[in-house]
Amino acid sequence: MPYLLPALVFALVTGGCGSSAPMRPDLFYSLDPEPLESPVGSPLPATLLVSDLAARGFLGGRQIVFRTETEPLQVQRYDDLLWADPVPRALSRNLVRAVRHAQVFEFALIPADRARADYLLGGEVERFEHLPTATPPRVVGTLNLALVRADDRRSVRDRRYSRDVEVQGDTPDAMAEAFNRLAALLAADVVRDLRTLPGPSRSPVAP
Repeated sequence: MPYLLPALVFALVTGGCGSSAPMRPDLFYSLDPEPLESPVGSPLPATLLVSDLAARGFLGGRQIVFRTETEPLQVQRYDDLLWADPVPRALSRNLVRAVRHAQVFEFALIPADRARADYLLGGEVERFEHLPTATPPRVVGTLNLALVRADDRRSVRDRRYSRDVEVQGDTPDAMAEAFNRLAALLAADVVRDLRTLPGPSRSPVAP
C-alpha cells in the first residue's frame, strides 16, 4: 500500500541498525457525512423506524475492509485503520440522519427511541470496502434494504443500492473521505427512493 511504504522503509532501516521500528498507532475514522438531500415539499404523515443493519463477516466490525485485484476473492482487513463505530451501526445512523434532514417522513426513529412506527426500514450491508489496487483506486458499497409496513409486515419495497467513489489521494485520510462520500451517496439514493412513496393513512402500530 502506498501509505504503508514509508513505514516499511523505516522498519528496514532501523532493523539494519539493530533496533526495532516504533509501532504504528491505530487510526480511528468517523463515518458521519453531511446529508446531501434537502427537504422537498411536505413530509409524509407517517413515522419511519430504521433498524440496525446486518452484516456478515468482517463488515460487522470496525476494521476497514479491502480487496486487491491480484486476490479478488480474498477479503482482507487493515490492522491499524478502523472505524469509530461498526459499519452497520454507522450506516444505519447515516440513513436516519439523511431521512430526517430531507424531511421525508414526519418522524424518523432508531430502535432506541421505542416509539410507534408506520414503516420499518432494515436490511444488510453487502459490501463496503476499499479497492486500493484498482485503476483508479476507489471505495465501493452495496446495501440491500427492505421497507415493510409495521402493522402487517407486508413488504412495500425491496431494493439494492450500489455506489463507488474514486479515492483522491494515497493516504488513509483520503480513503476515509471517499468512504464518507460513498455513505452520503448511498443515503441520498435511499432518500430519493422513499420520496416516491404515496402518503399513507395514519394508523400507528408498535413494531
